[in-house]
Amino acid sequence: MRRLLASPLFIQFMRFAFVGLFGTGVQYICLWLGVEFLHTPAALASAIGYALGTVLNYWLNYFFTFKSSKSHTEAAAKYYAVVGVGWCINGILMTLFVNHLNWYYWPAQILTTSIGLVWNFGGSRFWAFRHKEVRGAQ
Repeated sequence: MRRLLASPLFIQFMRFAFVGLFGTGVQYICLWLGVEFLHTPAALASAIGYALGTVLNYWLNYFFTFKSSKSHTEAAAKYYAVVGVGWCINGILMTLFVNHLNWYYWPAQILTTSIGLVWNFGGSRFWAFRHKEVRGAQ
């Protein structure tokens, strides 16, 4: 267990999850304001909040979580491809849970966020912010 907790992958995942709290906060505020005050469907309010939260998360992940040296052109294009798929997952699951299964929007969003966390971390770590390997280096 100690080895797992000290592994670079676990530490990076925890940093990613910590950074994600900020973007999730933006998303959840938009969800709450949209549903409770603007009477916006939960899936739409969640989608708007998700999109806004990704802007903050990009910068925090670039510098803090992954310490990327990629150009912003490359990193941002890949990151937004990953979170674009995550945005679709979020919208589909929120629509399914809230509109078709009649869940209250908060449990639906919490479960959807958990699934999105795994997708976004995998795509960010293994593709969007992946460090370039130097071939032939000893």
